[in-house]
Amino acid sequence: MARYKRFGHGRGEEDQVLSAINTTPLVDVMLVLLIIFLITVPVVTQTVKMELPKEANIPTQTKPENVVLGVDTSNTIYWNTTPLKSQQELLDRLVAAAKKEPQPEVHIRGDAASKYAPIGRIVLAVQQAGIVKIAFITEPPGKN
Repeated sequence: MARYKRFGHGRGEEDQVLSAINTTPLVDVMLVLLIIFLITVPVVTQTVKMELPKEANIPTQTKPENVVLGVDTSNTIYWNTTPLKSQQELLDRLVAAAKKEPQPEVHIRGDAASKYAPIGRIVLAVQQAGIVKIAFITEPPGKN
C-alpha cells in the first residue's frame, strides 16, 4: 500500500494510507499483450490456398474380380470371407491377383472398433504387390 501526504489541510504531518489499486501498470501490460496477439495470430493462421476435394458418396461397384479385404474387431484379416493366417499369405494372394488382366481393385473394409495396424499392413501389402487401385468401404453418413 502506498502512503501519501495531504497538503493544504493544515495537517501536513499526518500520513494516510492509500487503499486504491493503481491499475495503470495492469492496463499497460494488457495493451501490450493485446498488440502481441493481434500481430501473431495472422502469422499462425496462414495456409496455402488450395481447393480441397468435396465429399462424394460413390456406390460400391461389386465386380467378381475385385478383392474385398476385411478386418474385424479381433484384428483378423479376411480375404472375402476367408480368414488369413499370416501377412505372407496375404501378400502371396495379392501378388497372384496383381498378375491378372485387368488388374483387380482392392476394397478394404475395417470395423470401426478395429485398430489401424492391420489396415496399415493391408495397404503395405497391396503396395508391395503392385496393385494400383485401393478403396476404403465406409457407411454413408446418416446411417446408424
